[in-house]
Amino acid sequence: MAAARLARAAPTAAGAALHAAGGRLPLPGGDTEIDWKAYMAQVEGVINGTYDYTQLQGDTGPLVYPAGFVYIFMGLYYATGRGTDIRTAQHIFAVLYLATLLLVFLIYHQTCKVPPFVFFFMCCASYRVHSIFVLRLFNDPVAMALLFLSINLLLARRWGWGCCCFSLAVSVKMNVLLFAPGLLFLLLMQFGFRGALPKLGICAVLQVLLGLPFLLENPIGYLSRSFDLGRQFLFRWTVNWRFLPEALFLHRAFHLALLAAHLALLFLFAFCRWHRTGESILSLLKDPSKRKVPPQPLTPNQIISTLFTSNFIGICFSRSLHYQFYVWYFHTLPYLLWATPARWLTHLLRLLVLGLIELSWNTYPSTSCSSAALHICHAVILLQLWLGPQPFPRSIQHRKKAH
Repeated sequence: MAAARLARAAPTAAGAALHAAGGRLPLPGGDTEIDWKAYMAQVEGVINGTYDYTQLQGDTGPLVYPAGFVYIFMGLYYATGRGTDIRTAQHIFAVLYLATLLLVFLIYHQTCKVPPFVFFFMCCASYRVHSIFVLRLFNDPVAMALLFLSINLLLARRWGWGCCCFSLAVSVKMNVLLFAPGLLFLLLMQFGFRGALPKLGICAVLQVLLGLPFLLENPIGYLSRSFDLGRQFLFRWTVNWRFLPEALFLHRAFHLALLAAHLALLFLFAFCRWHRTGESILSLLKDPSKRKVPPQPLTPNQIISTLFTSNFIGICFSRSLHYQFYVWYFHTLPYLLWATPARWLTHLLRLLVLGLIELSWNTYPSTSCSSAALHICHAVILLQLWLGPQPFPRSIQHRKKAH
């Protein structure tokens, strides 16, 4: 009942969040926007007929986001007087913020795992998130809103539409791919390899359709710019690796080590935490009806736990986190801390972890201490995800056979 009231009260709670940010949106000017003018310049290039991604530039550099970003911000370009009315843009993003909170509350409503008092901190306690959404006008909130819509569709068992929205989110910003390993695991578990192929096909076809004008003009330029996995980040903006020497931060071997650790931990969670039927993990490739242990319907907690954990592992081993990246996982933190808690992690300790993470993201510029504190908090969450109750318990049939 408390969760239901919480979901119904989402607009009110979200309104309180905006009030906590200052009640009124600040007037445009000063440093209220960072990338907005660059976004508008890049979109204007497309409007003027330039479809070669290598020729699209803004104040902060070349266009490095997929085609979905272009179409959405093209709409914002026209809605804001060719990008000049920042005040209107901030109001649009305020509505997006409220919609995102509503989508997040609908997800949490189906889990009944997180105590209601925690949502006060989600709505009212993060100055950084308010700033990212309502003041800075980044594309990250747009991608995450589409991602949370996708998760709601997956929870409603609308797998095709969920994959479609997931692909739309990826087309706005590539960070959404951090959820992809978890989504792939869920698709294989639910449908097997053959059954998952049409859903994966939806994701791929949508990317091709959205990028078609740019692919026809310069396919290599589009793919290398919008899906550049090797893009170098500036050390001065990093939130998570400030305590390292800059030379090590920029070294390719360090990047490869992070990638190896990321993949290794994903495999460990997939083998030991997510796949609990007792069969080989290769059994996921079979049609569900042909498996030795028939799969049970996925519960909301299994879906959410897999997706949120997949994304969080990617965050932990990211080559660099910039301030706007906080929204990549901010709304998932209460679930990660409260849904599968280890016994030693009390409510007070969980709140302390949330507070330290918030403090780390609000320290500007980042320091060695703030970066180290962020990694310690991430390590605590990973440890309790590993040691806490299993989201995928071993099947009853397998336990009986073993007995």
